[in-house]
Amino acid sequence: MQQAHKAWMGEHGGAVVNIASVAGLRSTGSIAAYGASKAALIRLTEELAWQLGPAIRVNAVAPAIVKTKFATALYSEGEERVSAAYPMKRLGTPEDVARLVGFLVSDAAAWITGETVRVDGGILATGSLGSA
Repeated sequence: MQQAHKAWMGEHGGAVVNIASVAGLRSTGSIAAYGASKAALIRLTEELAWQLGPAIRVNAVAPAIVKTKFATALYSEGEERVSAAYPMKRLGTPEDVARLVGFLVSDAAAWITGETVRVDGGILATGSLGSA
């Protein structure tokens, strides 16, 4: 963000979307350091939205388990079992996250800043997170 601010955004404005995680919003019981780092990113998102506005909007997205190489260990021993806990009955895809990021950087989100938007298939609505 510092480099983008120096190179362009400081003079021209823009939008930043940080990639956080639902693990930054709720304990998982298994990935504490990762969750703590994402909680810090969520907090930084709020602070920078205040400091960089009005010219720069800063938001975050908080995905649950998304089917990426990085997250494979979280579902490799039973994707059907893991996805059964989600109200949407499936894990996320990179496209699910990308569509939300696309919206947040668009003019359609011109009055949204300092927010962390969950893209989690409803898992946090269940009151559980398990090993997401």
